Amino acid sequence: MHTRQAPDTVNTADDDPPGRRDEHDAVRDVVSRLVAAYDSVDAATVEATVGEAHDAFRQARVRAFVPILVERRARAVLDAAARHASSAPP
Repeated sequence: MHTRQAPDTVNTADDDPPGRRDEHDAVRDVVSRLVAAYDSVDAATVEATVGEAHDAFRQARVRAFVPILVERRARAVLDAAARHASSAPP
């Protein structure tokens, strides 16, 4: 069994406050989980989807739930893409 690994390119800045570093770590974990869950999707595509979802919450004042919201948004996009791909004619 081949284990795919997510690229490690979630951006973190050296001057990020400690909470933001934790958030970036949590988002990296989201990427890893989704790469495993959507094994038919290229890891770079999963990472890009998570990155776009994370960007949508860039201005959020309350950061505690951002990783959860990012995962939900990314899963919705990936699920919709999978449904579209499965319903497309060959």
